[in-house]
Amino acid sequence: MKSYNVITIFPDMCKLPFNQGVISKALDNKLIEINAINLRDFATDKHKSTDDYQFGGGVGLVMKVEPIYNALESIKSSLNDKGVDSSKHKVIILDPRGRRFTQKDAIELSQFDSLTFICGRYEGVDERVSEHLCDYQYSIGDYILTGGEPASMVMIDAIARLVDGVVGDKESLVDESFSQSSLEYPHYTRPEEFMGWQVPKVLLSGDHKRIEAWRTDKSFLATETSRPDLVSIKDQSKESRLVEACKSFYDEPVKINLSIALMHYPMKDKQKDVVTTSITNLDIHDISRSSCTFGVDDFFIISPIKSQRDIANIVINHWIKGYGVEYNPNRSEAFSRTSIVSTLLDAIKKIKDKIGRKPIIVATTARSSRATISFKELSKLSSEEHVLLLFGTGWGFTEDIFEMVDFVLEPIEGVGGFNHLSVRSAVAIALSRLVNS
Repeated sequence: MKSYNVITIFPDMCKLPFNQGVISKALDNKLIEINAINLRDFATDKHKSTDDYQFGGGVGLVMKVEPIYNALESIKSSLNDKGVDSSKHKVIILDPRGRRFTQKDAIELSQFDSLTFICGRYEGVDERVSEHLCDYQYSIGDYILTGGEPASMVMIDAIARLVDGVVGDKESLVDESFSQSSLEYPHYTRPEEFMGWQVPKVLLSGDHKRIEAWRTDKSFLATETSRPDLVSIKDQSKESRLVEACKSFYDEPVKINLSIALMHYPMKDKQKDVVTTSITNLDIHDISRSSCTFGVDDFFIISPIKSQRDIANIVINHWIKGYGVEYNPNRSEAFSRTSIVSTLLDAIKKIKDKIGRKPIIVATTARSSRATISFKELSKLSSEEHVLLLFGTGWGFTEDIFEMVDFVLEPIEGVGGFNHLSVRSAVAIALSRLVNS
């Protein structure tokens, strides 16, 4: 467990900021501990004085060396009792004269088992503290605070989040501002359109190479505009060449305009009776991931049974709004285009409300005799019109569905007579063929 000690005359200041968020969870899980040390407990006079007038005259009081020394000795004794190697403990003083605290420093300091922060007040701290008792002297910016407490809390937050287990997705610690000597690219979430403000189309494409190129460009642009000091001449030249090579690539229009629907009614069972099939957890997860991967605009799960819809919504909300967002952000992204509706007409209406017209409706089938459009033809059609592609469950669609659709897509053929893919597999294969046709 990592230990962070804050020597201060206002210990209550250091508790509230860490009562919420990932740092509070790290405290609950014993990954870290934050100890507010009341400096007055280590004062040597009856008035518990921690400051005094400065030698040589001048305005303002200076914090005394003796209480700070005593507090540090107490902390060292406690760490020794816990078996913490003294080389793994560092003392930091927060001072406007200190070097600027950066992400690189946060990474370096996160490797130590224990850090103690000395928070100055008034005109400052007796210089002997910096000269003889501290390992590091830091400032968090070119401005003056009323004391070192806010600065210590900023540093602890930046350092503690790098400790193993504090942040759920380790990749998010790498892909962020300052970790790569640049600012981070812009982020967007649902809805895709708000007040006429659109999410960039490339982020909806599902094409990870194009998305990465867009993010590289935007990261460099943000750094060059807001923090040019972070980019060396060499880096500027390298990044500029990369950006120019990427721009035409990521600015390509989205290849297909496609929504899909997984229908649970009206379906046929083995005896050809009309039934409602059950929504399954695997279908929700896997088809959502395929939809996101291949740039599908919307994935509708259709069921008239309220209890089934409620359960499916619980699963989706867990990953979009619940703990799942922190645990696995990639799964949250996959579910960002998934919704549950009662009927096929509801899905059609949602698409019409969004694009202003009714989509072309295409059913899938396992029977070649029903097919009226090929994958190549549908891919071309979807580049010009919005298509709603229907996938069935159970033993296939009822005749009513085939009569209402505009086209029936050719089946996915194997190498023999067996033709019974799971719907999850069929969706992934069909989307891959449409995107790459």
